[in-house]
Amino acid sequence: RVQLVESGGGSVRSGGSLKLSCHFSGGRYASYCMGWFRQAPGKQREGVSDIDSTHTTRYSDSAKGRFTISLDKRESRMYLEMNSLKPEDTAMYFCAYEEQCGIPYDIPLNYWGQGTQVTVSS
Repeated sequence: RVQLVESGGGSVRSGGSLKLSCHFSGGRYASYCMGWFRQAPGKQREGVSDIDSTHTTRYSDSAKGRFTISLDKRESRMYLEMNSLKPEDTAMYFCAYEEQCGIPYDIPLNYWGQGTQVTVSS
């Protein structure tokens, strides 16, 4: 069973940076997709960025140019480096995982972590 553990959230001022990490374990296949999602209070969850096991990446419009997703297979970690943070980036950030998947995909990611809070003050 896939397990995901996020870390790296925190509180920063507008314009600051944070690097989120998601440690994954239990995957059975060499092919997989992973993504970062976020949910702010009172808002729907939205996709931020995703990456697959071939290192193909995608970004939401709000993340392009500011965030960088990466995958370290040896460490079993996915990262989201976030720069030029804005107050509107404040949310709980979740990582997600799905097996036998490649970008682009149209299937739900079925494995989710517990989330890490990011708070950006103005």
